[in-house]
Amino acid sequence: MASRKSGGKAATAGAAHPTVNELVELAVKHDLAELEVEQGGARIRVVRERGAVGAPAPRTEGAAPAPMPAPAVETVAAHLVKIEAPMVGTFYRASAPEAAPFVQEGDVVKDGQVLCIIEAMKLMNEIEAKVAGRIARILVENGQPVEFGQPLFLVDPKA
Repeated sequence: MASRKSGGKAATAGAAHPTVNELVELAVKHDLAELEVEQGGARIRVVRERGAVGAPAPRTEGAAPAPMPAPAVETVAAHLVKIEAPMVGTFYRASAPEAAPFVQEGDVVKDGQVLCIIEAMKLMNEIEAKVAGRIARILVENGQPVEFGQPLFLVDPKA
């Protein structure tokens, strides 16, 4: 015989309190993410990750393909030299907003030639080529923030 308790929940009159193990079994059996029972002033709440056993596998599978393309890019660009940011700051391709960029993709550069400017703490720092060659790729957009060690340019020293 069911009776209605305050709070709008139904309970069996005279029934013993369910054990935590019984509630966990119910949650698992019915694939519930959360189960809460309040009876006689006692409240038990069971929260479980749905699909906890199967969830890590899809995440791993979803994450696994991401690293795979990177080696392909590295293999193609293995002979290219990275020019990296020596500091944190803002990357600028030209000395002024209306000025022409220091270099374009495809330009031949000399060792020590200025490639860009990184503004750090209101100081403009000229970044120079560390090798002679052709600018194969510019990896950063004008005005974009850069981190220490972030690749800025790829230079082909064979060109």
